[in-house]
Amino acid sequence: MQKPQIYSELNDIFRDLFDDDNIVLKPETSADDVDGWDSLAHINLIVAIEAKFKIKFKTAEIESLHNVEHLVDVIAAKLG
Repeated sequence: MQKPQIYSELNDIFRDLFDDDNIVLKPETSADDVDGWDSLAHINLIVAIEAKFKIKFKTAEIESLHNVEHLVDVIAAKLG
C-alpha cells in the first residue's frame, strides 16, 4: 500500500473516531492539533488502526509516535 492511500485510510479513521468530517491529516499533524486526542483516544486510535490495516504495533513503536508522518512510516514498513 502506498503512503497516499495510508493517509486516506487514516483520515477516514480519524474522522470517524473524533466525529469530525473536517479533519485533514498532514504529515506534521499531532495530538496537539486534533480536539479530543487525549491518552484514551490515542489507545482507541491505535486499536482502530491495527484493525483496519491488520497489523500490530509494539509498545516502543506506540511510544515513539510523534506525528502522523511517523505513524504512516511505521504502518508502511509493517505492510512491507
